Amino acid sequence: QRSLLEEYEPGVTFYLSESLRSQFHEMGRTPAGERPAGTYAREILNRLLIDLSWSSSRLEGNTYNRLDTENLIEFGQAAEGKGIQETQMILNHKSAIEMLIEEADQVGFNPFTFQNLHATLSENLLHDEDACGRLRRRPVDISGSVFHPLAMPQVLEDCFRMLLQKASAIPDPFEQAFFVMVQLPYLQPFEDVNKRVSRLGANIPLIQNNLCPLSFIDVPEQSYIDGTLGVYEFNQIDLLRDVFIWAYERSCQRYLAITQTMAEPDPLRIRYRETLIQAVQAIVRGRKLPSTRNILRLADELVSKNDQEVFVKMVLDALQRLHEGSVARYRLKLAEFQSW
Repeated sequence: QRSLLEEYEPGVTFYLSESLRSQFHEMGRTPAGERPAGTYAREILNRLLIDLSWSSSRLEGNTYNRLDTENLIEFGQAAEGKGIQETQMILNHKSAIEMLIEEADQVGFNPFTFQNLHATLSENLLHDEDACGRLRRRPVDISGSVFHPLAMPQVLEDCFRMLLQKASAIPDPFEQAFFVMVQLPYLQPFEDVNKRVSRLGANIPLIQNNLCPLSFIDVPEQSYIDGTLGVYEFNQIDLLRDVFIWAYERSCQRYLAITQTMAEPDPLRIRYRETLIQAVQAIVRGRKLPSTRNILRLADELVSKNDQEVFVKMVLDALQRLHEGSVARYRLKLAEFQSW
């Protein structure tokens, strides 16, 4: 029902009561206060990367535990006995969170941010690689639900833009966060990974306002599923709101106890994820042709001789799939891509 979105009026309609919003502001206030956007998130970056990557992935059925996640994010060590998709999901979360924090003063409720957020979270996880960062062009079904999301591509795109415009116009960061958690999974603008996009997207206004982030730590998977199904099937937000309240209280208890004298961490990069990003940046920013010859020159500097053939193929494939909805994955600006 489009009415769930259409009837919401920013600044008039509120999913969260005034008293609840005030309570959230009191709970979520941090010492970073009026400092530049993203300051507080950077101060707790290492812990937030692990907690949010782990807990959001766990809500998708990922079986990594927190220690496994920590070893993967900090040392690049994949857990034994885990599927490649589970490892990829964790790494994608890490990259997406870094994007939101590194570009805290640039991201927002706009198509560019959310399409790139989707591209980063869905990297190497979709059957159709071209669907990464693009609005879906086909109908989808929701597992375990009788709910059928909008199917017409043009209507879907119109609603996607309306959703983001309304989110941007909402005057309160907590209302913005919960609005995205309700509306984006209900719309299902992408073929998959919509709930992950909504959970990280909900953190955008919190990060920008230096409020305590929402990590979803210890949120019971079934409670989250029940809350989401309540929106899908009955347009009822009560259960999901209860989950949101509980999750935010838990996050505040966790992060606001951390000392503010932490040094800013320098997370280790997975070897070839970083070199791939460097190579794509060099081609695009240098306005070079995506040729094997040009990439081989880069490979001589970036990787060992034994790995060059595979690396060249990785870079060629990445460049062929590069579009406006995926440039942030490689830390490129839209203007750089357009110039290329």
